Amino acid sequence: MGTVTLGVSIVVPEPYGSYLQRQREGFGDGAAHGIPTHITLLPPTEVDRDALPAVERHLAEVAAGCRPFPLRLEGTDTFRPLSPVVFVKVAEGEEGCAALQARVRAAGGPCARELQFPYHPHVTVAHHLDDAAMDRAQHELRDFRATWTIGGFALYEQGDDAVWRLEREYPFGPRTATVPRQADLTRPPAPSC
Repeated sequence: MGTVTLGVSIVVPEPYGSYLQRQREGFGDGAAHGIPTHITLLPPTEVDRDALPAVERHLAEVAAGCRPFPLRLEGTDTFRPLSPVVFVKVAEGEEGCAALQARVRAAGGPCARELQFPYHPHVTVAHHLDDAAMDRAQHELRDFRATWTIGGFALYEQGDDAVWRLEREYPFGPRTATVPRQADLTRPPAPSC
């Protein structure tokens, strides 16, 4: 039945998400229009289409065992020279993101996979650009700040056109189920991840 490329991430809410996406486009990142602003929990991962129901059940179970936690973005940094990325830093909530991604990628689960680099939550604002554009991104967003409470995560699928599309949202809490993106995402707190 074929394969699909999936990703799981924490969506950066408005107005911050659109602002950072426009900035990324402005730095010359041609892929920015197809990548919603996010913090990665599961990087692009190819799975058999037949495995989607198991993936969705797994993500619902992970979300059911978590509760909202605060997150703060502040300032910029880079993975250069190891990787051509400039990002906005996660200044608060790093431990929650790390615990969440570990549960999403749990060994033996349908999203299990090794990472190329150790997990480091961040919001990419420039990727695979020339050094001048990377320097500009790091400099221009150095004073960026955003704070919100993370109440869940989302499953995305990458289309043949390289655009990432929202498939399902998974709000935290014990009554969590796979919820279509139009649903009310209000849920009571659940045990932490």
